[in-house]
Amino acid sequence: MFNTDNLQIIPGTDIRLREKAKEVADPADPLVANLVKQMTKTLQANNGVGLAAPQVGQAVRIFVAEIDYELYAMINPKIKNLSRDTVEMEEGCLSFPGVFKPITRSKKVTVTYFDLGGEKKTLKARGLLARVIQHEYDHLDGVLFVDLVKRAG
Repeated sequence: MFNTDNLQIIPGTDIRLREKAKEVADPADPLVANLVKQMTKTLQANNGVGLAAPQVGQAVRIFVAEIDYELYAMINPKIKNLSRDTVEMEEGCLSFPGVFKPITRSKKVTVTYFDLGGEKKTLKARGLLARVIQHEYDHLDGVLFVDLVKRAG
């Protein structure tokens, strides 16, 4: 189902990053847990804060994030609400090493997702976690942060 041997982050030019990821049939599947474990190792080895499955060549709706030493694994996430209040900050992406761009995103987000036990959860996030959720969620829909850079003029 998933190839989790030695996950490699694929570069931003890879066409696979433009594909819409498919939902996971069974969030509680042990193979999903193994993919999340390997993604987390890859995230930490690359000093990232978020990593979506498509970034490691897996076209499924999963992402992991680590903020302030707290790990989040979201399977089949759905953003339910974005605040109207926005903030612009520089963002980077593990698929675009060394590239940072100012991106405007909502300050708060409400997301539903499944955890590794297959339980549906709802999370209201703000600040950096809200930004990371939006960034990684975009990856699941084939949207890259460089697409969101405001064009001058």
